[in-house]
Amino acid sequence: MNVYKGLEHLPAFKNTVLTIGTYDGVHIGHQAIIHRINELAENIHGQSVVLTFDPHPRLVLQKGDKDLKLISTIEEKIELLGQFGLQNLVITPFSTEFASMEAEEYVEDFLVNNFHPSIIVIGYDHKFGKGRKGDITLLKSLGKKFNYTVEEISVQTINEISVSSTKVRDALSIGHVEDANSWLAHPFTLEGEVIHGDKIGRTIGFPTANILIKDPHKLIPALGVYAAWVEVNGERLKGALSISKRPTIKDNGELRVEVYILDFDREIYGENIKLIFQNFIRTDIKFDNMQDMISQIHKDVETVRHLLK
Repeated sequence: MNVYKGLEHLPAFKNTVLTIGTYDGVHIGHQAIIHRINELAENIHGQSVVLTFDPHPRLVLQKGDKDLKLISTIEEKIELLGQFGLQNLVITPFSTEFASMEAEEYVEDFLVNNFHPSIIVIGYDHKFGKGRKGDITLLKSLGKKFNYTVEEISVQTINEISVSSTKVRDALSIGHVEDANSWLAHPFTLEGEVIHGDKIGRTIGFPTANILIKDPHKLIPALGVYAAWVEVNGERLKGALSISKRPTIKDNGELRVEVYILDFDREIYGENIKLIFQNFIRTDIKFDNMQDMISQIHKDVETVRHLLK
């Protein structure tokens, strides 16, 4: 997959099958669109192109919206999109100036001039241009002028539930990682650097790796304990993952992401590791004493061993 960040070094695209969207999470609905543009591109001997934006438009247009958390960082999005046979990914900087383009200007000056599409494929609810006034009706009417056709992808469903990035975010925010993973068709992940913590875990027999999540907009799932695979230097290991404000140890409201890696005793401070969520085990609990907490951790670790066979 060719990746172009910005418009400065785009090739002379022609005969493209183009789709546009934020593609947060690259869920099954997104995957259906990518599958379709690849298929259409092969049929017309053209090229498939996904156009996406960084930062996420809502972070620019609704700067007061601190609640928006993203399923995938831009690096994760690139990695995910590369798994589905896509030929070209273009990441366009999103700004208030870009958003102020009238819908017709957006189509002619931006889409047509840069990508020369033969076919534009969009999701069922796609809007564009200033005030989000552009829609499929406008795209089709301008297609006659600029010699492209438009195809709309219907809403994708699993078990009669329509899939969207919002639904995936909502599921993760309440710990329903199994639902989120089924809608994504790949596991939700967190990546970060292993940093020094209080080292309390090693005093009770469960040394944990404390993870610094660097992207402030990355979604952190609900408080609780999870079964997760842990990738360390290319090795995949079992982990009991805690997302907690540690009410039993130090109830100061500070959120910690830490993982006890089973059957592992190497120092990995400063390493970047990946947490691959599989199952929600239990909610975050304030225990009456440390012994109760230790007993529960033993149970959690055995649950992880069972779930990650």
